[in-house]
Amino acid sequence: MFFPFHDDNPTRRTPVVTFGLIAVNTIAFLWSTQLPTLERHELNLTHGFIPARIGQVTAAQPAPLVLPAGPPMRRPGPIAEPVQPLVRLPASATAVAMSLLTCMFLHGGLWHLIGNMWFLWLFGNNVEDHLGPLPFIAVYLVGGLAASACHWLSEPSSTVPVIGASGAVATTLGAYLVTWPWARVHTLVFLFIFITIIDVPAVVVLGVWFLGQLMSGHQALQAGQAQGVAWWAHVGGFIAGMGMMPIVGRLVGAPKVHRGTPAHMLRRRRNERVEDAEWW
Repeated sequence: MFFPFHDDNPTRRTPVVTFGLIAVNTIAFLWSTQLPTLERHELNLTHGFIPARIGQVTAAQPAPLVLPAGPPMRRPGPIAEPVQPLVRLPASATAVAMSLLTCMFLHGGLWHLIGNMWFLWLFGNNVEDHLGPLPFIAVYLVGGLAASACHWLSEPSSTVPVIGASGAVATTLGAYLVTWPWARVHTLVFLFIFITIIDVPAVVVLGVWFLGQLMSGHQALQAGQAQGVAWWAHVGGFIAGMGMMPIVGRLVGAPKVHRGTPAHMLRRRRNERVEDAEWW
């Protein structure tokens, strides 16, 4: 197991959009945690992306999608009857389109939020610095939409709401990979009871991450059932970032970057006075 925590890739300007995205996601999560459990379920159903809603709005005779908002409850009264709280989602193309956007700012738990925001900060600040604030937010949001589309292609009939910034964050990872593949990433490595810090090229860190998502997505398809993680959204977002970064960079006149080579990285390593890693 490994955990990247810093890269040797300085920025020239303050990443205001990256800061803003982290702030908005954090505020949205803290607000959602104050809601009662049933209302939080309704929030995810209404503003999360549900793949089955695409078929709902494209049907010849669109009808509301009725989904359970939570576990059955007991209705108060002399005869306690079980009642299933339901949410009726209208067949509205506008509502579905909005859910594709709002789903990127909802998270299912604290660690879900922390993981996404950490990777956004670690790699997104350089992508924003390279493209500029407005092109970066455009790439981020379009990549998030591409991620949702990829998830829909893998599970078009799923009624499980998809929430989280993972697909959009994966876009920044793909964008970073094609621009700075040999940037050094300081990585915390866990080997059983031992922990060490090593410098790893970004192509290794992000490549291993991508292969993990690809393998998990393949296993999910083989299982033939809805999974707790939208693996193919991660894959789709990552590929979208790899494809958009060079195109958008040329369109906005982004400065050329020195991508380096493995040999260049090794020379830099030899020229620096680096002590052996300590284990603890």
